[in-house]
This record gives sequence, structure tokens and C-alpha cells, in this order.
Amino acid sequence: MKKISKKSLAIELERLEGFKNPKLFLEQYLTPPSLAAEIAVNASLLDDIDLVLDLGCGTGMLTIAFELLGFRGVGVDIDLDALKIARSNSKRAGVDPDFVLCDVKFFESKTTFTVVMNPPFGIQKKHADRIFLKKALELGDVIYSIHSAGSEKFVKNICERSGFRVTHLWRYLIPLKKTYDFHEKEFKRIAVEVFRIERTR
Repeated sequence: MKKISKKSLAIELERLEGFKNPKLFLEQYLTPPSLAAEIAVNASLLDDIDLVLDLGCGTGMLTIAFELLGFRGVGVDIDLDALKIARSNSKRAGVDPDFVLCDVKFFESKTTFTVVMNPPFGIQKKHADRIFLKKALELGDVIYSIHSAGSEKFVKNICERSGFRVTHLWRYLIPLKKTYDFHEKEFKRIAVEVFRIERTR
């Protein structure tokens, strides 16, 4: 893995372009560069599998963060517009991950990954995050997943039923920039939980 500080990585990720026309029904929000850097560096320090699958990759923030640290990234998203930005962002960052246009629930692979994801929180479509988590448990030996605060019981229960366990839980307050017309403030801070999950059987 490449040796890059979290601060340097976050600065590099700040240069990336976000969604031009975010789609509310997909709950498209940009993953903060500082959070993407934190997750990628933690995975590097914990010596996780160097082939990374980013489910619902959007504009490529997490995929590119991992690529910049020397992981090999594959991003999957249902939105072609977002993937075009992700490809442009990758060129800007000097990396070359693979991007796949596919509904996450239909993505299949026989490869073992470290799965990373910032799934929909299920505000627009109830249990939308459950679809992502179940797919991650199918494809990953190690998973990093971002969820809204208060998700610990839900995440632990679904993991334990599938032969996984939560090894780490980090809590953050992240800046959420004004993304949709109904947002009243330019940005606000929201509480999230980041889980590291690994297979036990």
C-alpha cells in the first residue's frame, strides 16, 4: 500500500467533482472527502484485502480514495450520469478503477472483495440500506459501511445471522452540503456510524 496521510488524501479528494444533478429517489449525497480518507486509511492499516468493491459508488469518492492508497477498485452504480463523473474524477486523480453500470442487487462476482459503501439511508425508500448490506455480505470477506446514527442493532443483527461480526464501530459528525431544494441550510452536520464487518465462517 502507498503511504499517504489522511490529511493529504482528503486534500486530494477535495478536488473531485460531485453530483451535477443529484437524484433524490436514489438518495445521492456526496461522501465527505475527509470521511472517505479516514475509511481508506483505516482499511490500509488493518491490512484488508486489496481488491475493493464500492457498492453504489456514485461519483467515485470511496473508490478513488482506496485506489490512491494502492488498492484495486471496482465501483458499481445504477446511475450512468454518476459513473461518467466517476470516470472523469478518476482521470483527474490519476487512477484507473473499473466502473460497472448495474443495479447493486443484480451484481454478481465470484471474486472476494473488501466491500466499501455509503448506501442510501432508507429515507426515501424504506430499507434501501438493507439491499446494499445483504449484497455486501454475499460478496465481501471484509465490509466498511456507512449508516445513519442508531443503526448499530440493525447492522449487528443482520451480520450475525449471515456469519459475520462487527469488529469496529466509528461514530462521526459529517458535513452535509445543501444538495436538494428542500434543504434550508447551506450545510449541516449529521451523525453517522461506520462499521467494519468481517466474515466469521
